[in-house]
Amino acid sequence: MDGNDLEQWFTGMRPRLHAFCGRMMGSAIDGEDIVQETLARAAVAYADAAPDRPEAWLFRIARNAAIDALRQKKSGVVDLSDQDDADPQADTSSRAKVTLGFTAFLPLRPPQRASVVLVDVLGYSLAETAAILETTVPAIKAALHRGRTRLAAPIESAPIDGQERLRLRAYADLFNAREFDALRDLLAADVRLDLPLRLRLEGKADVSVYFHRYSATDIAWQVEPVLADGRPALLATDSDDPGNHFVVLLGWSDGRIAFIRDFLYARYIMEGIDIVRI
Repeated sequence: MDGNDLEQWFTGMRPRLHAFCGRMMGSAIDGEDIVQETLARAAVAYADAAPDRPEAWLFRIARNAAIDALRQKKSGVVDLSDQDDADPQADTSSRAKVTLGFTAFLPLRPPQRASVVLVDVLGYSLAETAAILETTVPAIKAALHRGRTRLAAPIESAPIDGQERLRLRAYADLFNAREFDALRDLLAADVRLDLPLRLRLEGKADVSVYFHRYSATDIAWQVEPVLADGRPALLATDSDDPGNHFVVLLGWSDGRIAFIRDFLYARYIMEGIDIVRI
């Protein structure tokens, strides 16, 4: 593939990569970070790698990027060991239908996460999954059996900080009232904007145009404070089409908006995300 073909292939692979990376990280938001890291690594390595099976090669990069990130944030709760003892009684002859959100995968060890997602979410065979993860079919069977069993354990979200709740509510009230000048006034001088799949901007002058996009649209977006995979966020919903929605993350510094991450153009992260209204 040349540069243009590679970029188009990367774009087409993003939803499947996110389904994998989000569950590996236990978070739709963190999963998108790993997708970006994966594609950056792949773009650099592709010419030299010349992979015969590019999709499997890309998922291996994603697996390694996710494990690197998990090691960096290891808190003692996640077991990062790579071994799953084979269970001769394990029945993995059929796929299990996995409809759980990303946070449900947090109790699983990385081999279990990867195996369950590749087989039960993305539909790869045991042999294909073993090739992607560079292991054996018996090891995949063991990881599947243990991973499917542990997926039944519930995960509780941490309570939201009261100050964060007030900030999100104040932002939502101004946004819903279309008081975009007031929101521009809240931007920090060095504010950063990230619109995945579209653009990144820095500085108050440039980021201020972000609100113009919403003031000019015909869609009646309304936002409300939520927990998105346990993280404080805003859920933007089309008033005329409640199924049309996405999340926005805000970062604050000294009471001003220091960071906006808006997933308007990356709706695929909503598949499997755990949204709790607060």
